[in-house]
Amino acid sequence: MESGSIAIVGAAETTELGKIPHVSQIQLHADAALNALKDAGLKLSDIDGIATAGESPTNLAHYMGIVPTWVDGTSVGGCSFMLHVRHAAAAINEGLCNTVLITHGESGRSNVGRGGFRGGGGGASLAGQFEAPYGLMGPPSIFTIPFLRYMKETGTTLEQLAMVAVVQREWAGLNPRASYRDPLTVEQVMNDRMIAYPFTKLECCLVTDGGGALILTRADRAADFPHKPVYILGTGESVETPMISQMADFTSSRAFRTAGKKAFAEAGIKHADVDHLMIYDAFAHLPFYGLEDLGFCAPGEAGPFIEARNTAIGGILPMNTNGGGLSYMHSGMYGMYALQESVRQLRGVAPAQVIDAKVSVCHGVGGMFAASGTIIMGNESN
Repeated sequence: MESGSIAIVGAAETTELGKIPHVSQIQLHADAALNALKDAGLKLSDIDGIATAGESPTNLAHYMGIVPTWVDGTSVGGCSFMLHVRHAAAAINEGLCNTVLITHGESGRSNVGRGGFRGGGGGASLAGQFEAPYGLMGPPSIFTIPFLRYMKETGTTLEQLAMVAVVQREWAGLNPRASYRDPLTVEQVMNDRMIAYPFTKLECCLVTDGGGALILTRADRAADFPHKPVYILGTGESVETPMISQMADFTSSRAFRTAGKKAFAEAGIKHADVDHLMIYDAFAHLPFYGLEDLGFCAPGEAGPFIEARNTAIGGILPMNTNGGGLSYMHSGMYGMYALQESVRQLRGVAPAQVIDAKVSVCHGVGGMFAASGTIIMGNESN
């Protein structure tokens, strides 16, 4: 993809976020899509490409009356939407479609009309056969496996882990749509109910309902739309393993490194050029891996970097400025909400706006280090 040749011209979340028991999952997709169309000043008939995860793209197209010439149903977990952005950019550049709608909707809390294509496989899956018999019971206990090794090898402390939740709650305090906004202390985080060592409840993601949508088109059309365009500068994606026990290195994600390296190379930027960072934080440890595997910190230095408040308000690298999956919202697949915040920051309309933000890196994880996607955006085309 030529850097800056594709622009995000529409972006919006669902009208409500949090607990939405009166709206089904596919209605969340539709609500987000209609809000994004309104944001872009477009009609459904203007859309000729769709991408979605957590719901069948066939169901979505039928439900909304869209007749696409390009479809992507890639579903690799929470970073699926980063991959959709990358795939959509390639499809538009190849002339397969002109205007792509990417949607997410998930009734993660209320479980209303939840279905579609989801990962897993139960006892028949590889993890079900070779990991579950040893006691792994869902994401909190699965994610502890690599991070305990990371802590041992790097000397990362429980206080540094807790600081992730503290800093992100500070960002959430500036965001009226955040699920939780009251300040936290390191002591409160560490003394909260233990879920799976070393994660306490405040270090685990929220369980909410909601969704979001993006609209992409060629950058040379950007002037036709009502809001400031956000340009796609670089993209990357990768996968590693469906079983966390088979990671090549528990202290680093191969998928993170591969996706990030590709995105930075395509964007042609240096780390010093980055003004804003979103790292998917289903659990408090993920920013450690993101900061190091993307090259913002050397191995083992993410803990002290966060502890020194470099990612906090006024820090040198503002990160997860919506409050993240720990305090903003997390319906199950969080990648769309991270992308939405990057767009808001580059448009200059975020509740916790980073002054003069021009380049944002948005990085996601799928499953338990199974997949990754990185999108680098700017408010100026290269």
